[in-house]
Amino acid sequence: MDSSFYFTSESVSEGHPDKLCDRISDAVLDSFITEQESARVACETFATTNRLIVGGEVGVFDKDKLDKLMTSVEKIARECVKDIGYCQPGFHWETLDFENLLHRQSVDIAQGVDRDGAGDQGIMFGYAVNETEKLMPAPLYYCHAILKRLAEVRKNGYEPKLGPDSKSQLTIKYENGKPVSVKSVVISTQHLDEKLSSGDVRDIVEPYVREILPDEWVNSNTDWHINPTGKFVIGGPDGDAGLTGRKIIVDTYGGAAPHGGGAFSGKDPTKVDRSAAYAARYLAKNVVAAGLADKCCIQLSYAIGIDRPLSIFAETYGTGKVPAGVIERAISDVMDLSPKGIINHLDLQKPIYSRTAAYGHFGRDPESDGGFSWEKLDLIDEIRSKVN
Repeated sequence: MDSSFYFTSESVSEGHPDKLCDRISDAVLDSFITEQESARVACETFATTNRLIVGGEVGVFDKDKLDKLMTSVEKIARECVKDIGYCQPGFHWETLDFENLLHRQSVDIAQGVDRDGAGDQGIMFGYAVNETEKLMPAPLYYCHAILKRLAEVRKNGYEPKLGPDSKSQLTIKYENGKPVSVKSVVISTQHLDEKLSSGDVRDIVEPYVREILPDEWVNSNTDWHINPTGKFVIGGPDGDAGLTGRKIIVDTYGGAAPHGGGAFSGKDPTKVDRSAAYAARYLAKNVVAAGLADKCCIQLSYAIGIDRPLSIFAETYGTGKVPAGVIERAISDVMDLSPKGIINHLDLQKPIYSRTAAYGHFGRDPESDGGFSWEKLDLIDEIRSKVN
């Protein structure tokens, strides 16, 4: 914690090909959950030049209801593409070719979930650190915020020359374990006017970058790399293929914490890849907010069909005010970490997932309809009571 170093994270916009696919997969999931709360969905989307393919598994529907839902998938996908803003010749929401390859969930998987077991095996991590107000790593937190702001001004008409596809990357200097300045800013953003140079694009985006970053972090030593290859007109799936689940580090902690490897988007909450990762973040955030550590990582592990975690592990990186074993016992006491317990505690059987598909699943504000419930800080007192 007393060392000085540089750390880098990146984010990608809602128009990035992979994020577009995440959005469609989560929109399909939301639609199915709206029809039936207990819907089981594992939806994958693939995008390339003027083509979308949706596939995966769905379950717990009778034939008539499933047939009805299947007919709505194409409309859902096209509406997502339209909202993100793709109407270019090589990828247009109205003219792209679409194929739906969704099928019923395997009965071998369903039988384990039917008895409230996990929908798969695996390890999930949650992380929190007190270097931003949302208890998120600073490099990723600000990367997300920059791209979200650029999307806002693109969509509201203030910056009509910007396109949907963009990426951000920040290298931040840490002193004594705390972020103090920005060493470099990298922004690559699609633009609709072919005449724009990298300098022109910098003139557009730099004010918004400075608006997001703390004033004292940007100085004469900060390096700026805006559209460093030059022109970026062909973007989205016309420039590069996209696939659901390929931005798992962007979705989580920007490389500041371990990742178990499982993606989130398109998966209903019986899939612990998603729900247990949300639970682990929820617990880590409440541990840090309770003052038990400045930095906390929680690992949970599961086996398919088993209704409890196989292990609970806490790491506080030398910042803990109590031993890690005490934290592990406390969090297992304050929350039922079975798949069913997580779903009930965080109220996850709701159509709240499309909004998670871009700008991070963590570090967001909990919403009145249950969205981002895993960001609540409602376990602080209970956790403290377990360690005293």
